[in-house]
Amino acid sequence: MASIKQTQKLNVKALAKHRKRFLKFFPKAFRDQQYIEWERTYKWDAHKLWNELLSQEQFKKLLHEREYSDIAARALRVESKCNFLFSFEKMALRDALRTANGAYIFSEGLYNLLHERGTRKVKFIEWIVAVSKLPRIKARVLSWPVLTFFPFIAQPNKYIILKPTAMITAARELGFDLDYSSKPSYRTYESLLEFAELTRIGIADLKPKDYHDIQSFLWAIGSSEYERLGNELGI
Repeated sequence: MASIKQTQKLNVKALAKHRKRFLKFFPKAFRDQQYIEWERTYKWDAHKLWNELLSQEQFKKLLHEREYSDIAARALRVESKCNFLFSFEKMALRDALRTANGAYIFSEGLYNLLHERGTRKVKFIEWIVAVSKLPRIKARVLSWPVLTFFPFIAQPNKYIILKPTAMITAARELGFDLDYSSKPSYRTYESLLEFAELTRIGIADLKPKDYHDIQSFLWAIGSSEYERLGNELGI
């Protein structure tokens, strides 16, 4: 997990309440079979597919051979296995990566974020700039889910995805001041990582494996999906 300078604390009572609620959905927490089926498997399958298609060695080889369109196609194949992006985000991303320039910008930028040396801050800012430069065909490509999906799937011990509505709700519920801006910035992402790390510490007894599990726990707090399910089950 990422090393984060902690400047805030979570509301202990609120965290205990949502921990209890989470265990009503999934009595065995992150090892509950229903949890694994609903939340864990598809993320981990996407991670394994990423490693199969774009391991560091394979990614570097394809870059060396300037196979940018192939890299983009492989990345999109992984994305298609998940449901994190809205349809308009998927379309904007696909349109951008179908262009030669878009595939090049995406490939170089993502490899730099995942594998080159440098601080997380500098590399993440460079990744924001890269995604902001992707060709806009019908819609803007730069959004928090597009920006954070690939690192979240590729390196779940280091990165978490930001789905704004659910994460803002979860932060409010747990008494955390998420320094959110709709315009992607490292400041907001650093705040998100602090929130995720505080959550991990707060539910350490449930033994979350990585940010896939932390994101799922926060999703159960902040998403309308779990709000509806909770209402149906009386939770």
